[in-house]
Amino acid sequence: MKVSTAIALQRLQPEAVGMPMYRAVKRELLRAIESGAVAPGDALPAEAMLAQQMGVSVGTLRRAVDDLVAEHIVVRRQGRGTFVAMHGSERFLFQFFHVERSDGLRQAPEVELLSFEKSRLDDEAATALGRRLGEPCLQIENRLRLQGRPVVHDRLWLPALLFRGLTEKRFRERPSTIYHLYQTEFGITVARAHERLRALSADRHAARVLGVAQGQAVLQVRRVALDLGAQPVEWRISTVATAQHDYVNLLSRPV
Repeated sequence: MKVSTAIALQRLQPEAVGMPMYRAVKRELLRAIESGAVAPGDALPAEAMLAQQMGVSVGTLRRAVDDLVAEHIVVRRQGRGTFVAMHGSERFLFQFFHVERSDGLRQAPEVELLSFEKSRLDDEAATALGRRLGEPCLQIENRLRLQGRPVVHDRLWLPALLFRGLTEKRFRERPSTIYHLYQTEFGITVARAHERLRALSADRHAARVLGVAQGQAVLQVRRVALDLGAQPVEWRISTVATAQHDYVNLLSRPV
């Protein structure tokens, strides 16, 4: 663990900001994290030091940090400080994996790599990723098991330009989650995702991967993963067998 004693942050002038001051502070902190000035797992400097450097009150700085905590970009550890959040199994299960058994049992899935290929973005993937049709990509297919049963069929499209040097061996031998691999080896932190869900019938390939009858009702989840700068970095289509499992998401709103 490294404690960052200084970050190159802009001193903010209220009349030039053009937005609530805490949002401007949040933007500057995001820029520093995205640039790698503060690496995943590193501690931010003390709030008083950051506030002084940026020319804002500690209260304003704290409100910006509160937003980053709520978005799981940084994490506060009692008595130790505030750290840039790392991707790992716990964060994946809490923030990005929403499938659990119908009785409420939630566990991390066992991930099996089915294919890893160099390809070209088709129209749907290019549109989702904001890239050009036909741009080089990596196309990956996984099967996720829960309680020993195949439950999720994942297909991923990654822009090759963002993941230079990613090979099947590196992907297969990653020590943690896929998003941990993105973060630690490619400097890409998935901050949030936009999903669309629809009910449909399992096609022949999904039925074979999941061990269900062709035409059986399944849930399809289409996800665009976004980095700290809200840029798309991954397009994923997941097919979920729902005979014994549900898609569960906790919704909250400000009070």
